[in-house]
Amino acid sequence: MKIGVIAIQGDVSEHVEALERALVQRGEEAEIVTIKHKSIVPECDALVLPGGESTTLGKLLIREGIADEIQDMNTAGKPIMGTCAGLILLATAGDEQVAKTHQHLLGLMDTKVNRNAFGRQRDSFETELELPFLDSPYNAVFIRAPGIVDSGKDVKVLAKIDDMIVAAEQGNILALAFHPELTSDTRVHQYFLDKLF
Repeated sequence: MKIGVIAIQGDVSEHVEALERALVQRGEEAEIVTIKHKSIVPECDALVLPGGESTTLGKLLIREGIADEIQDMNTAGKPIMGTCAGLILLATAGDEQVAKTHQHLLGLMDTKVNRNAFGRQRDSFETELELPFLDSPYNAVFIRAPGIVDSGKDVKVLAKIDDMIVAAEQGNILALAFHPELTSDTRVHQYFLDKLF
């Protein structure tokens, strides 16, 4: 079993450590690999697209030939989790900011995103979220967070803040506007691993 973490930029080591803790807690084993170049994604059974600067990530995924591999992975129905910038990249459509920056989107999840839904870096915050797969609230960390402003009928909304969707899933894909890797609580990573084991 192999889990890939896109390692072009962003919270890569934090996701690796969170996955390692979650695997230990559930008594499962898997190899976690960081991905900077093509040819590794096809070997993976699951994939994490971490936060970072979404425009840069999108360009580098194309330049390195990884974008097509991620699309093939999705077609194969393998679990994919996108957090923060990862949520943006998974979307089929974006706001005017996405259009203005010529942001490349993978188009894997039937969602429209607002790239800076919760403001700039100084507007970062933490809040307790009710998630349907957890039995108690989750302390979610939002850093210059995006949000989903519209979603298709096959998208299951998992959490909202006011009218903004901040967690959703569609089939094998889990998209989160927050950073589960920045807390010691592994329950969101566990939920993602449930799709694999």
